[in-house]
Amino acid sequence: MDPYKHRPSSSFNTTFWTTNSGAPVWNNTSAMTIGQRGPVLLEDYHLIEKITNFHRERIPERIVHARGASAKGFFEVTHDVSHLTCADFLRAPGVQTPVIVRFSTVIHERGSPETIRDPRGFATKFYTREGNFDIVGNNFPVFFIRDGMKFPDVIHAFKPNPKSHIQEYWRVLDFCSHHPESLNTFGWLFDDVGIPQDYRHMEGFGVNTFSFINRDGKVHYVKFHWKPTCGVKSLLEDEAVRVGGLNHSHATQDLYESIAAGNYPEWKLCIQIMDPADEDKYDFDPLDMTKIWPEDLVPLQPVGRLVLNRNVDNFFAENEQLAFSPGVVVPGIYYSDDKLLQCRVFAYGDAQRYRLGANYMMLPVNAPKCAHHNNQYDGVMNFMHRDEEIDYFPSKFDPARQAEKYPILTKVYTGKREKTVIPKENNFKQPGDRYRSWDPARQERFVKRWVDVLSDPRVTLELRSIWVSYLSQCDRSLGMKVATRLNMRPTM
Repeated sequence: MDPYKHRPSSSFNTTFWTTNSGAPVWNNTSAMTIGQRGPVLLEDYHLIEKITNFHRERIPERIVHARGASAKGFFEVTHDVSHLTCADFLRAPGVQTPVIVRFSTVIHERGSPETIRDPRGFATKFYTREGNFDIVGNNFPVFFIRDGMKFPDVIHAFKPNPKSHIQEYWRVLDFCSHHPESLNTFGWLFDDVGIPQDYRHMEGFGVNTFSFINRDGKVHYVKFHWKPTCGVKSLLEDEAVRVGGLNHSHATQDLYESIAAGNYPEWKLCIQIMDPADEDKYDFDPLDMTKIWPEDLVPLQPVGRLVLNRNVDNFFAENEQLAFSPGVVVPGIYYSDDKLLQCRVFAYGDAQRYRLGANYMMLPVNAPKCAHHNNQYDGVMNFMHRDEEIDYFPSKFDPARQAEKYPILTKVYTGKREKTVIPKENNFKQPGDRYRSWDPARQERFVKRWVDVLSDPRVTLELRSIWVSYLSQCDRSLGMKVATRLNMRPTM
């Protein structure tokens, strides 16, 4: 009898997608939502199975954002936004809140150099009087995909080849050729800002659309922007090779030594605000995280300043065990129906419980700095002292009560269960506008980077043709330049 007869093997793959239990999957592209735009339904078993399996692929480092550095400081409100949100830490100018910030590279391993062309993470944890609030963003304002169903796939495509463990761009171009919405993010990745000089000279963006709620219950969509006061600086390819060859931890060292020397990095927090009643006025979907909100249409408004004035006391305790989640919000700030945000709200907490354990929120760096109480306890690595007999609610023997009511979203949803793409994609206008905004030298560097990745021998003629077509739809001259250098006929 063959002992391996029933062992799972890729050689026995079906010709169609299935769940782990073998059930056929007819849609592996879109999460199930109420209506075309959401919100996402937790009953989407395939989505949950796909995400939770993805979170458990590697131990113990983070699947993404494995390489990072953290620092501590404070956030100070400088402008009154109390008419927009009832969030306590934004209640008035002058209010300060302690924070910890983690900067990171996204794709590469924990020991990788910090000079690789890669998005950078910019995550901020506010220790407010009403609990923690996390802005978990990047140094790009957009992302490659708009639906959480595709998150494991996009990360797999950017990660090294599972057979050779070599990162290869033909895999990225293959995957993203099916997702023209990725063009907007390539407009940042293949731009000069794709390799920041260091963390201090880097912008940050919340990327997703959140909601502000004021005391009267009025809701506004909000996007968060971090603007470095020392400006944005980047490394070109030859500089990155030189710096990386000398020090693969240059950005971590720069951050640590700058703070130690009293040269505290600072960012301004600005927001963009949109009334949900106006969202149909634009040629893009405001909840699509592959799109920016053009600042000439939705101007930036200042809110406060972030100052990092303390290095971490222990790298492992305050960087490796530091955990963020966009699901961690406070009264006055909530989510939107952004499909990818809806998935992230669940996904990040699940990833942290796997990576750090069920009680990761008890770790000092993750624990709220205000008094808190609930009946969620025990489990692996629990170290909270509990001298209580009542572990249920409500009880005549426990005086603990529910908090005072605060405004929440009251939007009414109607729609059928659907797995579909949003109706307003408009994938080419914004990346074309960005390209045309650059000077000729910057455009030339962008063209060269596209030619370099499309020249990979594993990139087929079909893939090159698709990308030349996409680039031409963004900007005709861009497509022609890339096609000419690849000895292809330009797409008209």
